[in-house]
Amino acid sequence: MSLRNAPRPAAVYGVDIGKNIFHVVGADSGGEPVQRARFRRDTLLQFFARAAPAAGSQWIARRLQALGHKVRLIPAQFVKPYVKSNKSDIIDAEAIAEAATRPTMRFAAIKSEEQADLQALHRVRDQMIGTRTRLINQMRAFCLEYGIALRQGAGLFKLDLPLVLDDASNDLSPAMRKLLTDLFADLRRLEQRIGDVTREIAAIADREDVARRLMTIPGIGALGATALLAAVGNGRQFQKARDLAAWLGLVPREHSTGGKQKLLGISKRGNRYVRKLLVHGARSCFRHLDRTRDRLGSWLDGLQSRMHPNKAVVALAAKMARIVWVVLTKPGALYERRNPAFA
Repeated sequence: MSLRNAPRPAAVYGVDIGKNIFHVVGADSGGEPVQRARFRRDTLLQFFARAAPAAGSQWIARRLQALGHKVRLIPAQFVKPYVKSNKSDIIDAEAIAEAATRPTMRFAAIKSEEQADLQALHRVRDQMIGTRTRLINQMRAFCLEYGIALRQGAGLFKLDLPLVLDDASNDLSPAMRKLLTDLFADLRRLEQRIGDVTREIAAIADREDVARRLMTIPGIGALGATALLAAVGNGRQFQKARDLAAWLGLVPREHSTGGKQKLLGISKRGNRYVRKLLVHGARSCFRHLDRTRDRLGSWLDGLQSRMHPNKAVVALAAKMARIVWVVLTKPGALYERRNPAFA
């Protein structure tokens, strides 16, 4: 074969990730596709073990890094503009390869195994809490069908339902009484499991120095600190503190044109779970923080005087995210609560 017809080496590979089948497109330094292939999970790693290092899922990314490749994860919404015409897995892989060569492309950080394990704990706990809520709502609805209204709130429900089950004078049928007894036993087992996972997360927070430093920030406890470590890592993928707040969706969306700036509500992009924890923590901090002894006190007072409390809570969550970035990226940094006026 002449050199003119010889295949050109790929400078970048785009991998469209599936559950079992992976589509790969190799592009040269000019961005032109020179190779197209599809692999199963095991043969994909064999292919990249033979391929020359060039510029997935988190597991695939870690494995390819171990093989000497420079790996970049691209969020799907940033790849979509490079998809031409119809959609297929090979076309998606071509778009990924093209997007990876753009100098202004934004990439997602690759998580370590420890981050993946910690994130899994949080996801399982969050899923179990949702299951608990659905179970309580279902039992409350069953009771309403028999004219029994229980008080709202998980704590009050757990106090009221045993009394209802022991009350032989109410209208519950024997079959419904047995069903509710079984469901209540399921609820107790579920709460025990939630407690076990919560204690495991708290133990991790106690062991990790960075998590302990994050917990010095008002409104951030063991759950928030470990969730941030799982999602953000060391935070060095963000160039400045505002970038972390923007990644969490806590900054305004912008729709500006003609030289006129127009800011909208917060974008709500990024990690919904971490954003929820920060907003809940900010709401608690907004209500209970001793503003006379904390450096955030005067700032919160001014904020509350000129905007709705809900907006002030979100603004506080955004400021918390900025403080988180400083604690993550500066060795030994922690939050000093003391108001300088009382130093």
